[in-house]
Amino acid sequence: MNRNPLIPFALIMFFGLALVFGLSWKGLGDMKEIAKEKEGGAKTEETAAAKPEDIYQQSCVGCHGANYEGGVGPALKGVGDKLSVEDIKDVLVNGRGNMPPGLVPADKAEEMAKWLSELK
Repeated sequence: MNRNPLIPFALIMFFGLALVFGLSWKGLGDMKEIAKEKEGGAKTEETAAAKPEDIYQQSCVGCHGANYEGGVGPALKGVGDKLSVEDIKDVLVNGRGNMPPGLVPADKAEEMAKWLSELK
């Protein structure tokens, strides 16, 4: 019994093309849903953390350590003895050295600066 050696390749091609068209059809449907969300159908922005401790856990712990001991960034314990609340707020908003600006939302910078100045 001699079988045609092209049949397996033809089947693979057929299933491959069916998969390409099926995934394209699915992608078009997803594209319409994403467009509706961007037009205002659903909220896509993240909400900022409410407390300074939460902001610290989200944005700062990677460089300043879980216990404020420092690491890549300087230690934050006693930073209130070295800098005023306004100076800390300025660093939070504008950055300094290796610290990039904007890690703390501008509306939370004052509260975060007060909290940092009280760390002992």
